[in-house]
Amino acid sequence: MLNRIVDWSIHNRLFVVFAAIALILAGVYSAITLPIDAVPDISGKQVVVNTAAPALGPQEVELQITQPLETVLSGIPESTGMRSISQFGLSQITVLFEDSTDVYWARQQVNERLSEAKEALPPGIESPTLAPIATGLGEIYYVFVEGEKFSLMERRSILDWQVKPRLRTVRGIIEINSFGGHVKQYQVLADPEKLRAHDLQLADVRDALQRNNRNAG
Repeated sequence: MLNRIVDWSIHNRLFVVFAAIALILAGVYSAITLPIDAVPDISGKQVVVNTAAPALGPQEVELQITQPLETVLSGIPESTGMRSISQFGLSQITVLFEDSTDVYWARQQVNERLSEAKEALPPGIESPTLAPIATGLGEIYYVFVEGEKFSLMERRSILDWQVKPRLRTVRGIIEINSFGGHVKQYQVLADPEKLRAHDLQLADVRDALQRNNRNAG
């Protein structure tokens, strides 16, 4: 067999030379274009669930949001594990899936479970949302808004309405989460005596505020 290969190569020298040159060029091209990374991405498929709770501390977030959501999200088909982070005003749960799982199918499964989880959350908590599709090696940067002349509410407003919109325009950023400070609110304090004098109840005040906040053409 080996003798036949040698004989064929001798009688087809030109073809062998061109084949060798082609292999050399292919090797050089592969060496130049081969992607090299100091930390290659070997993370599996994952779906991240974020839930904002501005008024709760880390312990309350863990007990009232993270644990109920983990119970609802457990047992999803093809899921391999789950990890979570509970910090001031934010609960983040990462559901891990097998490498062969389609990420869009996984997000659909998680989203269906989240529709059932709303009843398990305390009143006033925002609905859980899915984070954009990303790998587990995404870089995270923390940006702090500081200033002794500004209150915690003013700093949070600056972060939400000035810093955050500008950061969204930066290429490569897929998600921005705000936490800390005090979210600006408008509170209406009703006087029970005046309500009684006008024969009104708190429900009447609430309905009037809802009608006033609507945009009508």
